[in-house]
Amino acid sequence: MTTRDLVLSSLFAAIIVALGLLPPISLGIIPVPITAQSLGVMMAGVVLGAKRGAVAVLIVVVLVAIGLPVLSGGRGGLAVFVGPTAGFFIGWVFAALVTGYLSELLVRPEQSGLVQGVGFFLAAFIGGVVVEYAFGIAYLAVAAQTGFAKAFFGSLGFVPGDVVKAVVAALVGRAVMAGYPLLPQRT
Repeated sequence: MTTRDLVLSSLFAAIIVALGLLPPISLGIIPVPITAQSLGVMMAGVVLGAKRGAVAVLIVVVLVAIGLPVLSGGRGGLAVFVGPTAGFFIGWVFAALVTGYLSELLVRPEQSGLVQGVGFFLAAFIGGVVVEYAFGIAYLAVAAQTGFAKAFFGSLGFVPGDVVKAVVAALVGRAVMAGYPLLPQRT
């Protein structure tokens, strides 16, 4: 990893942390709040690619592990890794990895803007929603002892907001590809 890669990953880690300043919204159905930080995870994947996007999220994970209150609602510390939201939090790493991998696979500079936007959206949706929910729902069902059905159906309330986040991430990815063409060269 080059210095440039580390700087870009650190920049997106800072964006993810900054999105945590927005207050979480609780649905009351399950103990997982709606946060804006998952948008940062999707953006890291579509803009930086698989490797740098995953490193950006790993930086946030390390910051949380050492106790810094960088998650939405001022949460941090090792307790985050055993709470009911731990699956969603750990799923961020894999969400950024899959989102980045799919964006590298689906989006090329020679494609039209619409095709690029759709490719970024599919990458953000599959990585940032499907993969993250797989980790989050599985852990929530076990940790909160709610059962998979209740955890799954309780999580469905978050999907419309996450689809909007995937659209925003796709628009950001497309804007970066058009405005700063050297950045998407993900190796």
